[in-house]
Amino acid sequence: MTDPTTVTAVTNPKPNTCVGVNCDCPTMWSMVQQDCYIRMGQIKGDMVYSPIKDYETRAKRIAGTYARFYLETERGGDLAKKGRFYWMALACFASKTVACTLASWQVEYSAKAISTMKEGLGKGNFWLFCDIAGWHWYYTQFNEDFDLCLAKRDASTLTKAVQAQTKIMPWGATALPKINNLKVTSYIKDGFAKVKEFESAKKDKQRDIQIKHLLIIADHEQKMILQPLIYDDPAFAAGVQLQRAAKSKTNPVENAVPAWRLIRNIVQALTPGLELVFASACTTSNKHLKSVAPEETKLEQFKSRMDWITKAAEQFHGLMATDKDYMESQINEMAGWYDLADK
Repeated sequence: MTDPTTVTAVTNPKPNTCVGVNCDCPTMWSMVQQDCYIRMGQIKGDMVYSPIKDYETRAKRIAGTYARFYLETERGGDLAKKGRFYWMALACFASKTVACTLASWQVEYSAKAISTMKEGLGKGNFWLFCDIAGWHWYYTQFNEDFDLCLAKRDASTLTKAVQAQTKIMPWGATALPKINNLKVTSYIKDGFAKVKEFESAKKDKQRDIQIKHLLIIADHEQKMILQPLIYDDPAFAAGVQLQRAAKSKTNPVENAVPAWRLIRNIVQALTPGLELVFASACTTSNKHLKSVAPEETKLEQFKSRMDWITKAAEQFHGLMATDKDYMESQINEMAGWYDLADK
C-alpha cells in the first residue's frame, strides 16, 4: 500500500515555508480507511503492509484497538473524555470472544470439513472493525470536520489507490455492497450525538448517556453490518440453526430422522458455548462475569439476538459501576493486543 495523498510543491529559499493543502471528504475518509488497513496488517516496507492472515490474531488486534479507543490511548484520544466511547468497552470483550471461538478446537476441527462458520465469524469481525473503527478514528483525529464529512463516507468515492486496496481486502468485493459501502446510518448519527452529549454532560448524567450510546451503536453493528453481512447468508444461518437444534432438549427432528441422535451428538461436540465472558481470558467460573445466551435465542434473527445483547449490555453496565477497577484492568490487558504478530 502506498500513500495516495501526496502533494508536490515548488521549493523556495524562504525558511519555514508551508504549502496549503485542501483535503476533501473522500480524501479524509481515505486517510481514515488506511488506519484500518494498518491495524489489520504487518509492515513490510515503506508504507507497505501485508494483511494479518490468522483470524484469531485479527480478532485480538481488533479487541485491542477497541480497548484503546475506550481507554483514550488511540491517536487523538483525550483522557479527560474517557468513557465517551462506551460501546468500545463492551466490544473489546465481544471481539475477544470471537478470537476465543475461532481458536477453539471445535471450530478448528469443523473448519476442516466446512468453512462456513469460521469464514462468517472472520468476515463479520473484520468488516465490522473497518466500519466502526473508521467512524471513531475520524472523530478523534479530525473532530472539527466530523459533522461536515459524516454523510460523505462512501467506499466507492475513496481515492483511487485506497479504493482499489479496499476491494482486495479479505471479502472486500462481496462485503462492501452488503454493508452499503460503509455509508453513514441513522444509528451512527445518533450514537455520536450521544458521544458529544457525554462530553458536555455533568458526571451524574454520564452513565445514563453511556448505556444509551452503547445500545444505539449495538443496533448499528448488528442490524446494518452483521445482519446483511453474515446472518442473512443462508449457509451461515443454516449452520447456526443446526447448532441450535442440536442443543435443544426438545426437538421433533429426533423422531422424524432416525440418525438425528448421532448427528446431534456430533454437532454438540463441535459447537462452542454461546456466552460473553467479561474477562480477558476465554473462560471463567464466576457466573457473575459472563452472559450466557438463553436457549431460545435465535442468533440469526436480529431481534432475538438483540434481546440477548441488550441483557448482556445491562450486565456489563452494572459491572462497570460495581467492579470498574476489575473491568478496566481486563480492558487494559486486551489493549496490549493491538499489534500482535501474525501466526
